[in-house]
Amino acid sequence: MTTETLPPVAPAPAPAHSRGNRKQARRNTLIGWTFILPNFLGFLAFTLIPVTAAFALSFMEWTSFTAPRWVGLENFQRMFQSDTFWVALRNTVVYALGHVPLTMALALVLALLLNRKLKGIGFFRVAIFFPYITSLVAVAVVWNMLFSPDNGPINQFLNVIGIAETPGWTSSSDWAMPAVIITSVWRDMGYYMILYLAGLQAIPTELYEAAEVDGASPWQRFWNVTIPSLRPTTFFVVVMLTVSSFKVFDLIVVMTNGGPGRATTVLSQLIYQEGIGEGKFGYSSAISLVLFVIVLTVTVLQFKIQQRRER
Repeated sequence: MTTETLPPVAPAPAPAHSRGNRKQARRNTLIGWTFILPNFLGFLAFTLIPVTAAFALSFMEWTSFTAPRWVGLENFQRMFQSDTFWVALRNTVVYALGHVPLTMALALVLALLLNRKLKGIGFFRVAIFFPYITSLVAVAVVWNMLFSPDNGPINQFLNVIGIAETPGWTSSSDWAMPAVIITSVWRDMGYYMILYLAGLQAIPTELYEAAEVDGASPWQRFWNVTIPSLRPTTFFVVVMLTVSSFKVFDLIVVMTNGGPGRATTVLSQLIYQEGIGEGKFGYSSAISLVLFVIVLTVTVLQFKIQQRRER
């Protein structure tokens, strides 16, 4: 009995529409990469590479006149033994402790006041937000004039209401940091007011109506409806304010330049002075690495606290 072998069957040609679909998919992928590639290249060139280089430089000694030389932990030992570093760290923490809660509180109060359907309310929203987009140098110069110990309107007002011993503000080591905090709060509260305003307008009105039917007072509605509903917004505001507080630089440089003495010297300014001013790139990189670790630790703790609250 013989078996008859059948000739091999040639594979059917791929449908034209499937090849067209693959071509269209590749084209869509290429278009997508053209949109996101510039962002990736910018992140690589201006963030990832500088951060990696700063991490490596923190373990080296490199000045404007010498080649990089590996020194291990010498920069960190020198930093922790420096009194200026601890003063700058303390000033940074003081600034953050004053700037974050005051800005949050005033931004929330302003958002509650302006969350109304009144004629002309848009003007007040824009007026409060306007300082945030104003030139920071102009803001600092104007507030320096307002804080002038002799001819400033603020001290003149204090004299009118009966306060004879007025503060020296930016010329006093005791009042320079409060002056900077007041200026930064005034400038930033408009931006965070907008965030809180968006959060308030996203709260369903049914929650307030149900609470009012249950006999809740305005304070109880605020504490049991508004505050819990604003928790995601508050978390975002806290993180953003904390990061911006620890990296504050330009406002202090323009208003006080770290003075009087070292009363307002912060870590970001110390990094600039040691790196750009003194040319000690390795030492300034070590300080920047410590600042990065501090900000990262605080941010991670805030995320952990937020996760526990959501549970």
